[in-house]
Amino acid sequence: MASKKIQELLADKAEYYLDHTSKTIDKSTLFIPSADTVDQVWSASNRNIQTIRSIQTLMGNGRLANTGYVSILPVDQGIEHSAGASFAPNPIYFDPENIVKLAIEGGCNAVASTYGVLGAVARKYAHKIPFIVKINHNEFISYPNRFDQIMFGSIRDAWNMGATAVGATIYFGSDESARQIVEVAKAFEYAHELGMATVLWCYLRNPSFKKDGVDYHTAADLTAQANHLGVTIQADIIKQKLPTNNGGYTALNFGKTHKGVYEKLSSDHPIDLCRYQVANCYMGRVGLINSGGESKGASDMAEAVMTAVVNKRAGGMGLISGRKAFQKPMNEGVDLLNTIQDVYLDKDITIA
Repeated sequence: MASKKIQELLADKAEYYLDHTSKTIDKSTLFIPSADTVDQVWSASNRNIQTIRSIQTLMGNGRLANTGYVSILPVDQGIEHSAGASFAPNPIYFDPENIVKLAIEGGCNAVASTYGVLGAVARKYAHKIPFIVKINHNEFISYPNRFDQIMFGSIRDAWNMGATAVGATIYFGSDESARQIVEVAKAFEYAHELGMATVLWCYLRNPSFKKDGVDYHTAADLTAQANHLGVTIQADIIKQKLPTNNGGYTALNFGKTHKGVYEKLSSDHPIDLCRYQVANCYMGRVGLINSGGESKGASDMAEAVMTAVVNKRAGGMGLISGRKAFQKPMNEGVDLLNTIQDVYLDKDITIA
């Protein structure tokens, strides 16, 4: 049985999440995260030696070191959502050093943030915790708001500050997605050339993805296809939102899909929906990390644990949780990050 704390946080849904047996994509066909993931997956790839070492560095740090799983603190919301919206709940995080301190004290594998945040403290911390430098952002100050990811710096600059990896976002489905795909693909190629790993935020963005009151931006079939595009441009880790529904292709009546996606390869259970995301990451060869989402206050811990359980039991690689951790006192943020990590350390929580 999972630990008492995890069961209590899952409350009356504990059996639903912990005892589910997936009958969609068999777990034996997946590349399940393990201590030798780098040897089993990346040693056979086209990644160069320096990049393979960087992937291992990411996976060999923090409380989840050498388990195959990762826990990452992402703090790019100062740009993506505005600094006020992000840091007013806890103003100490206007100071970049406290962001890095939270990641270290929280036992994270890595900290992901902006050029400015990580550059401000690079000489003090780049050798203490792996840096993931976020290379593009939605600047979110133009009026009216535009939703586009634009480059904020160079790959060479990320390398110069000691980054282990670079991260980027593509708004798949948006009018600007074709340009973003080309930009990020070229950036990732250069990052690999310099020996850095790559992490891709595979988000959907199109107003037409909402229909009849249902938001399909987090549909399993659409997000999984975004993942498939992300691994195609050679992201080493895929970040995706946890699916909340399915049938985006059929409801919106566009693109191509197959009835087997809905009848055989997925169900309405969150673990099975997430497993379809994992399958589109080359059956887990490329690790899937799900995002923790916004902070809602008292329910944050329970929501984070649920997301971690779903991700792990689906075959995912870990969780990347930001606002739930940094929009509260640091000791509470550390506790939340540690509890997420406890899900991945719990040997009784297995692949469904």
